[in-house]
Amino acid sequence: MNDAIIEVTGLRKRFGPTVALDGVTFTAPPGKVTGFIGPNGAGKSTTIRVILGLDAPDEGRARVGGHPYRDLRNPLRHVGALVDAAAVQPSRTARNHLLWLARSQTLEAGRVDAVLELVGLAAAARRKAGGFSLGMRQRLGIAAAMLGDPPVVILDEPFNGMDPEGIVWMRKLLRTLAAEGRALLVSSHLMSELQGIADHIVVIGRGKVLAEAGIDELLARAAGEQVLLQTPTPAEAYRVLHRAGGVTTIIDDGVLSVSGLAARQVVAALGQSGVVFSEVTTQRATLEDVYFQLTSGEAEFGTNTVQGAQR
Repeated sequence: MNDAIIEVTGLRKRFGPTVALDGVTFTAPPGKVTGFIGPNGAGKSTTIRVILGLDAPDEGRARVGGHPYRDLRNPLRHVGALVDAAAVQPSRTARNHLLWLARSQTLEAGRVDAVLELVGLAAAARRKAGGFSLGMRQRLGIAAAMLGDPPVVILDEPFNGMDPEGIVWMRKLLRTLAAEGRALLVSSHLMSELQGIADHIVVIGRGKVLAEAGIDELLARAAGEQVLLQTPTPAEAYRVLHRAGGVTTIIDDGVLSVSGLAARQVVAALGQSGVVFSEVTTQRATLEDVYFQLTSGEAEFGTNTVQGAQR
């Protein structure tokens, strides 16, 4: 059994009358960053809590490396997690906080210094955590997650509070950890960041998995490639591309939008017919586009058109 894998099967969970999870099933495979996305109240946090043994499911199971979390001896050696960056005693220094965790897992003190260096907090090791910024607390939480050098890493909103330098560092860290063969499950609302690092995406809404796929497959499946064309003869280009099987719309004077044909097919069709054009560009769907397509109507809380603030 590969230790670097998360397997979630048929999770169901109710809190009173509220259905938090309704048959959630997915896999976070080894060597990949799995993005875990969905609206507030979709069930992401509950799923993570079940994986980490903090909540018990009513039905179904969650396994880390083939085992329930509660069966793991010295669990930080198997799975590291950042769930709440504020979960640290503010009067403790960063190093003492990590030393306390290390001793609970029979880890050497040298590992504490190694993870402080990894997350860029070596110079702040003897500062009290209560004086840390949110970004520094995030780094400290990641250091704690990496203490046991685990094959599985779960991070909930790891980009919170990060400045631009921190975001760049986080991207590199996640890609490095995945390249080492670890399984990473990353929950975030920052779609642009996930699109740049995730290999695999799980979309959840109202306690159900709405989609699970590789990111390239998901983008291609949810919204195909759109080609924008500039030409001095839009009507002629429209006729040619329509005959070639494209769905074409004239969106501005001399600008056409084409779907159903790849850019190279657009160029070939126009060239064969002698239609003059000045520019062809490709627009692909973003992860944010896919997110809104899949989760439309799935949010626990919605917004209406804002009326006047004054009454």
